Order: sequence, then C-alpha cells, then structure tokens
Amino acid sequence: MNFYISALFLLLLFGYSTARPQGETCVSNDNCDSGLHCETCVANGNVRPRCTRIQPLSPFSRVNGLPFNRYSWLTTHNSFARLGARSAANGRLVLTTTNQQDTITDQLNDGVRGLMLDMYDFNNDVWLCHSFRGNCYNYTAFTPATNVLTEVRVFLEANPSEIITVIIEDYVRSPNGLTRAFNASGLMRFWFPVSRMPRNGQDWPTVDDMVQNNQRLVVFTSRASKESSERIAYQWRYMVENQYGDSGMRAGSCPNRSESPAMNTTTRSLVLMNYFPSTPSLTQSCRHNSAPLISMMNTCYEVAGRRWPNFIAVDYYRVFCCLRKSYADKLVQDLTRPVFSSMNLYLDTLILQRSDGGGAPQAVDTANGQLVCGCANIASCRENMTFGACEVAGDIAPSGEFNNQTSLGQFDSRPIRFQWLIGVFLMAGMSL
Repeated sequence: MNFYISALFLLLLFGYSTARPQGETCVSNDNCDSGLHCETCVANGNVRPRCTRIQPLSPFSRVNGLPFNRYSWLTTHNSFARLGARSAANGRLVLTTTNQQDTITDQLNDGVRGLMLDMYDFNNDVWLCHSFRGNCYNYTAFTPATNVLTEVRVFLEANPSEIITVIIEDYVRSPNGLTRAFNASGLMRFWFPVSRMPRNGQDWPTVDDMVQNNQRLVVFTSRASKESSERIAYQWRYMVENQYGDSGMRAGSCPNRSESPAMNTTTRSLVLMNYFPSTPSLTQSCRHNSAPLISMMNTCYEVAGRRWPNFIAVDYYRVFCCLRKSYADKLVQDLTRPVFSSMNLYLDTLILQRSDGGGAPQAVDTANGQLVCGCANIASCRENMTFGACEVAGDIAPSGEFNNQTSLGQFDSRPIRFQWLIGVFLMAGMSL
C-alpha cells in the first residue's frame, strides 16, 4: 500500500512540475507553457484555474503586406484604467471604474494593438481620466497622457514592424493640447498622416508601406474640429462603430453608436466592434469575452455589410476561461469501472475540453482569418494562397457563420495525460 501511495505522489508531483498546455489546470502562471497564463472563470462556475492563451496570433506571421484594413486588432477599452491604479495627482487609489488589469506596456507585449484613451484637460496638462461631465478630478485622474504615450513610443522603437492605433475620447479643449502631448512623448516621428487615410471606403496603404515609411502610429479623435486644427483624424470619418455598453451587448443586434454612421456604411473602410458592459466587471469579463463575443462578432459582420471588425474592443482582455464539464461527464458515463464514477469531480480538471469560446484572442484570430485569407482562423492562412483555400480540410467557415471551435476547444487525442491515467489506475488498485 505504501508503494502505491508513493508512486501516486510522485506521478502527481511530476504532473504539476511540467509545463502544462492550454486548457489544463494550473496553480500559477509558472505551471503553464510559454505564452499562457493561469486564469479561471468563477462567473461560469469554473473555479479551477486553467492555462489560458492571452495573445492573438500575429497576422503578419502568416500573411504580410495587405492593406491595413485587411487585418483585425485586439483593442482595449479604457486601456489606461488599470485595476488598483493610484492617481499620479495625489498617490491615492483612483475612485472610479477600471477596465484592465495590465499596464500599457504589458498590453502591447500581449498583442494589443488598439488603445482607447480618454483625454482631459487637468492640472494645466493633458491627462488620462475616467470621469463625467467632461471634467477631470483628483480622484478620477490616472496619469498625464505623456506617460502612457511614452510607453507606446518605447514599444514602437523596440518593435519596428508593429503598428499601433490610438482612439481618443477627446475632452481636451486647450489649443493644440493633443499635439503637445504627442510631441512631448516623442511619437510624432511615427505619425500616420491624415492625408493618407482613404475617405471613400477604399483600401488603406499596405502595412509594408506603413512600416517602410515608419508611419506606424494611427490616431483618431472624437472631435471633428481637431482634424483641421491639429491634423488628427476625426474617427467617424474613417470608421463605423457599434454601440458600446449594455445596449451594445444584446444578442442578435449590432446598432451603431450615435456619433457613427450606420454600420453598413461602406464609405468607411474600418469597422470597430465594442463588446463590454456599461459597468465593467472583472469577474464577469471571462463570461463576456467568450462565446458571446464570438456571437456578437458574427452578428456585427452581417449588420456591417458582411465586413469583419478591424478593431475588437473589450474590457479585461486576458480574462476568459469558460469551460464545460460535458466531456468529462461523458467519459465517466462511458467507463464502466466503479472507481471512475467517484472521479467525476476530478476528471474535468484532467481533460482538454471544448471551450465556450476562446476569448478576445480567438475572436481576433477568427476575424483575421476571414479578412486575410477567407478561413476560420488566421492559423490556416499562408502566403500566396488562393482566398478561401484553407490549409485544414473543413476549416472554411460557412458564409457569415463561425465554426466556433478554438484551439482550446479541440478534444485532445490524449484526453488524460499519461501520468494522471496511471494515477487513476493506482487508486483503483488501492480500492480493491
């Protein structure tokens, strides 16, 4: 009996000491393979943390050189509003809602390429603030805009082939206030000029062209007057955008926000899709950033004139891991030995199961697959392929629909890791 217990202990220890792939249970990020984080989703009843992918695939790694509007980008809503942040104005915790967990630098390193920033006049400068009635206060002010914009500059300098889009909710009324902030951060040398942006639904310059000319920062403002006064593009002259908040999360509906042209306005080359509630919730984001996000993208595709979103904006972008226990239950039913029935509560932690949705990274991968090569995932695209001739048989999604399978959702041919399987049989032996 002692031998069995010792062997089982060693097997369990070995199982948790190795890096674990996507979908398997974990204790910390260190337990997971490179590029994965240990996350959970209590909102869906999944209390066991699992190794979760938080980065979309780089579309440039599959097909490069297409127009900018032929790609999709993971975008963070209120990118600066970080959970637990202290105001640079007084050093105290900011007393307002927050929308993200990570710094701007961490977001960019995780593959975020669209930043939504709320900018205000405050303390004789331009600040990032999450406030109301167009005014910023000590308790709602996060940091001067130049601090975050400097993080963007450092990233662009270190990654010479990357392109970042900044979408500004603009409450700045001081003359040339935005221009001063971008100048102070050193970002003007990366500026993509408004004169090169297409106004009639045409294709944008290619990403290769933008990189070669070092015009890798695309900036939009919500104030139309800034296009003439500061040469910053007025957002809705170049894109359509769906409604944000609760009213933009109703299944089967994708209305435009009031400032935007109708979603099916094809004279706008870019499509921005919001999917986040009016009141952000860290605990509920894993549920939102899963199957409902993919479903809304499918709906907005139809409403936007069968166009996939170029920007997918979410709260808490790396929070998702909503898994079902159905495959574990089925396996238990199929196995006849009584010992397996008693393992019902544990088998779902050992099996790589189908996901309720792969989160924001999967939504971006799906949109990129459709935009770049007509496939259900960017992983199936390759250079010089015929549009729609996907690498994997059956990978082409039906027109307007998704094959809502994710890498997290593929049933593993090794449903139970070998060492765990041995452990189960050892337990069976001990029960005899």
